[in-house]
Amino acid sequence: MSRFKGIETYTLDNKGRVNIPAKMRKTLSPEANDTFVLTRGFEKCIYAYPLDEWKKKEEQLEQLNEYQEKNRFFMRMLLQYSEDVKMDAQLRVAIPKELLDFAGIEKKVTIAGVMNHIEFWNPEEYDSYMSGHPESYEEVAEKLSTGKVQQ
Repeated sequence: MSRFKGIETYTLDNKGRVNIPAKMRKTLSPEANDTFVLTRGFEKCIYAYPLDEWKKKEEQLEQLNEYQEKNRFFMRMLLQYSEDVKMDAQLRVAIPKELLDFAGIEKKVTIAGVMNHIEFWNPEEYDSYMSGHPESYEEVAEKLSTGKVQQ
């Protein structure tokens, strides 16, 4: 089981590759086989799931009723951008151009650990998202602790 936390900003090379931060590599489970599944995130970012965590996501997807149009749409959107990438000898992953374009990542990339996955962001987009949230960290924390946030 992989668990990620923390944030780093790295430089993307001219081939679309970026290093996975050492503190995040250390928590990568052996079952992931140094492989991530990259896909588009819900905000303007890229999700990187270790292979073992992605398999859990696939099990959840298999439970969706394929006769419901919204389920088919969700699966298509999620899976059309999904790609397996293995860390190379320099501990980098190559991010497909379509995903880089989606996230607006050009040279710098903010890498955030979010429990069972890593997120890749354009640094300005990440800062804008974090500072532009309609509620403060404290307000969200209070609602979560009192059960007032939709789950």
